[in-house]
Amino acid sequence: MSTVELKTISLEDIEALAVGAWILGTGGGGSPYLGLLNLRRLYADGHRVQLMSPLDLDDEDWVAVVSNMGAPLVGQERLADSRNIARAVRMQEEINNIKFRAVMSVEIGGGNGVQALMAAAHLGIPVVDADCMGRAFPEAQMTSVAIGDLRPYPCTLYDPRGIEAVVTKVPSWKWMERASRKICVEMGSIASTSKAPRTGREVKDWGIHFTTTKAIRIGRAVQEANRRHEDPIAALLETEGGKKLFTGKIVDVARRTTEGFLRGTAMVDGSDSDRGTRLKLSFQNEWIVAWRDEEAIATSPDLICVLDSVNGHGIGTETIRYGQRVTVVALPAPPVLTSPRGLDFVGPRAFGYDLDFRSLFSPQRPELKIP
Repeated sequence: MSTVELKTISLEDIEALAVGAWILGTGGGGSPYLGLLNLRRLYADGHRVQLMSPLDLDDEDWVAVVSNMGAPLVGQERLADSRNIARAVRMQEEINNIKFRAVMSVEIGGGNGVQALMAAAHLGIPVVDADCMGRAFPEAQMTSVAIGDLRPYPCTLYDPRGIEAVVTKVPSWKWMERASRKICVEMGSIASTSKAPRTGREVKDWGIHFTTTKAIRIGRAVQEANRRHEDPIAALLETEGGKKLFTGKIVDVARRTTEGFLRGTAMVDGSDSDRGTRLKLSFQNEWIVAWRDEEAIATSPDLICVLDSVNGHGIGTETIRYGQRVTVVALPAPPVLTSPRGLDFVGPRAFGYDLDFRSLFSPQRPELKIP
């Protein structure tokens, strides 16, 4: 094992990470708030977490890939516990007879953006500055490692009532999604999971790099703008090259928890320059399509983010409610997601919408015009 320089993540970094991850969650991944409370407690008890560059991994290193799986609404009711995600990782070590060099989140978005830190605090290993989505997505096959056709198994799932489950082998990523989702639903539509272990070589080739640093950067930009009494959303758009889509008030929300997902729509009546128009947001855990007066103006995998118009913080599909004043923005997706093969996994048709993906950002594609 090579010796590398690690960066200790400060509590201030974690506070910023929680803000940035919630924005990158695009409505899903679960709220980072409960994970943040866990980490505040762990840091008060003397734990510290270190961050490792993915480029410093040796090819033969093993990396644990973790997430909470399930419906975000259930995550509001069953409180996060850092010991659960650490146990899912230990299960992988026991089954495969390996030792992990580091741990990383399957998705940087939402509460899953801090799950790796929660596991690392117990396991005593660093967090890799990378993930497999660059945002959040609802299904197991919607990752860069699935796009790269890497092995999808085994996957361990842990429930705090003492239920331990393993999906040992499946023929495809979609079968991994189907099998693990069924187990997750039986566990109460939420479970701590450790996905198929990845080698250092695989993380270097197919991980989406430096996304923990990106989330911290976003969080700091929003926090600093709020501290200065400046516009936090303008600060976010300037920092990340995003675009404002719509401003208005939530006037209706329809959502249901089904098959381990949170699905539904939210309606936004326009204000300011958008007055007299309406935006509909369709979601499956995450915001998937934004429709302005029946025209799709933004779709996955571009990041559709619904933000509190005052403080610029993200709003989840499980917490959005009538009367909230919101600003809807789009951020560019990682290139692997917008590749032709990537769109097969995370484009609008992967969610059942008969729409072509037209990026708001990619210069080689016809750009959508935002009125």
